Amino acid sequence: MSATGAGLLLISLLFILLATGMPIAFALGLAAFAALFLQDGFDIFYILGDTMFSGIANLAYVSIPMFVLMGAAVASSPAGSDLYTSLDRWLNRVPGGLVLSNIGSCAIFSGMTGSSPATCAAIGKMGIPEMLRRGYPNSVATGSIAAGGTLGILIPPSVTLIVYGISTETSIGRLFMAGVIPGIMLTIMFMAWAIIDCRRKGYEFAARSVRYTLKERLAAMPRILPFLLIIAGTLYVLYGGIATPSEAAGAGALLTLLVVVIAYRLFRFSAVNGIFASAMRESVMIMMIMAAAELFAFALSSLFITQSIAAVIADMEVNRWVLLAVINVFLLVCGMFLPPVAVIVMTAPMLFPIVTQAGFDPYWFAIVLTINMEVGLITPPIGLNLFVINAIAPTVPTKDILWGSLPYVLVMFLAIIILCIFPDIATWLPNQMLGVVQ
Repeated sequence: MSATGAGLLLISLLFILLATGMPIAFALGLAAFAALFLQDGFDIFYILGDTMFSGIANLAYVSIPMFVLMGAAVASSPAGSDLYTSLDRWLNRVPGGLVLSNIGSCAIFSGMTGSSPATCAAIGKMGIPEMLRRGYPNSVATGSIAAGGTLGILIPPSVTLIVYGISTETSIGRLFMAGVIPGIMLTIMFMAWAIIDCRRKGYEFAARSVRYTLKERLAAMPRILPFLLIIAGTLYVLYGGIATPSEAAGAGALLTLLVVVIAYRLFRFSAVNGIFASAMRESVMIMMIMAAAELFAFALSSLFITQSIAAVIADMEVNRWVLLAVINVFLLVCGMFLPPVAVIVMTAPMLFPIVTQAGFDPYWFAIVLTINMEVGLITPPIGLNLFVINAIAPTVPTKDILWGSLPYVLVMFLAIIILCIFPDIATWLPNQMLGVVQ
């Protein structure tokens, strides 16, 4: 079979396998194997294992299961409930305050977990039933959580940014710094839209008549504060060059685990075992996706699909901003079908030289790419956060979740435009802390 035929088969087979509901790692791996087998025959077996193993045989990847463990420890404890309760008591007098509490909880929880599904699941289990109980429409209750959960891949520590850093050989610490201000900006934009929407629709609920004393508002803070200090400490040692991402992740995971066990008295083996089991499942899933994505990327390269796409994009005699728009559309389509980790492993090495040659900052581009991936998390057909919300609130129709998420998709597009106009939003902090990249 010709390279062109094998390439078309590769893409077609991937979509067919994804349509069957097959796990993404298996779909990527089987599609790549089929195309390479038709191209090279049994010789593919000589490189199959080595290619997949090389995709994850990087010491920097040690930080991923550590950050996942950090997130699992928080998600498996009542920490999310305490955080949610605390924010609700501070914001209950604001129109749509419960929506703001959800988004704020998602933002802070993202800093603890670095995972969108974990953030969605932890905050959604509490936030969605409470909003529905207080009379919020289905779309508002679910859409805010789905959108807030996407902050998990932008606000550091972010597994997505770690994968981007390894794939493009850029500084993970600088990437984390680049994500701080855009993460805060996007959170504020989500909250601003929530306030506008609630005022526009006249949401006035009984919760606003409830008044909490300062003592009641501060009640949950002693338990939340240690987690916030751990996040701040982890980011400080990363940004300050005191430790590598792997070392910082390991220390952060250990401290988080100790705080969870001590603060919530999880001294039973079953509780701790559940935390490690959850972390292991998610870590293995991520690593399998990355290994399969590496094989898929190898297949794309071997069949000259990657080079052809890159050549088409690079040869476009257009303004660099038009070029960036084309790249964003390409990433958006990819993000609709594949998880962020898979998209980055496959596309980042291909797009990185194109972006840098066009004069764009690679760290700024990483943030634009990540926000694009956030959009993919709440858009069909493979919107991961949508499936998480569906599992949490099975009584809410899927169309309500989609309609509730749509305004936040537009907000994210606006955030990308703002970053294009003001790139310093992403580059100022790393340049101030680590100096300008020459």
